[in-house]
Amino acid sequence: MIPSLFISHGSPMLALENNEYTKYLKNLGEKYTPKAIVIFTAHWESEITTISFRDDEYETIYDFGGFPKELFEVKYPAKGSTLVATSVAERFEESGIAFKRDENRGLDHGSWVVLKLLYPDANVPVVQISVNPYLSPKEQFRIGEALRGLGNEDILIVGSGGTSHNLGMIKWGQSNPEPWTVEFDDWLLERLQTRDLPSLFEYAELAPHAKLAVPRAEHFVPLFLAFGSGDEKHQPKLLHRSYQFGTLSHIALQF
Repeated sequence: MIPSLFISHGSPMLALENNEYTKYLKNLGEKYTPKAIVIFTAHWESEITTISFRDDEYETIYDFGGFPKELFEVKYPAKGSTLVATSVAERFEESGIAFKRDENRGLDHGSWVVLKLLYPDANVPVVQISVNPYLSPKEQFRIGEALRGLGNEDILIVGSGGTSHNLGMIKWGQSNPEPWTVEFDDWLLERLQTRDLPSLFEYAELAPHAKLAVPRAEHFVPLFLAFGSGDEKHQPKLLHRSYQFGTLSHIALQF
């Protein structure tokens, strides 16, 4: 069985950097050999959950600006899988979750930055799925639940986003995290590891500094999607925790 993962994708520069976090993710990819990857990415938003349907090679999307030229030269030529996408669609249909198909969109950096670190050879088929940040955490969890069990079929589910992700509060060049960032993540991790779903679903009201850490929910909801898809009998496990620029979390979780 392959567990579900939540992976903070931080800055796009992670694709080129060599640090504690990138080294960890490279090692993590060596632990599992999935037959396919299903990834929820914070950088693809849609009102209705949308699933990529294709077997051919994805275009690499550079949905950012102001970075070095070499970052725009990175390619991640993974292929899709209509077989796995169909399985995802069937599970959504059985659970009463509305969805759409997309046959054209490439891989955004929420997907390829993470996947390039995990599986640099781009030799694992990928199914990319959009997020709707306006749905409640409980509904996000339910969408993830619909995919529970795919890990038993050697399919890796990844939620790509961030816990503390406030670009307006970034401290360039600062390696130590801001205290409010740590307090928010401490609260979050404690409740994840005890599977305190009622509190987690109300994180916006209960967690310290929630509005600072999560000014907008698009990067946070992949956590609930991955959490919901994981094995409910297993305690969530913190795999890695570090920070960049004071307010960007590099947290990886296993469900």
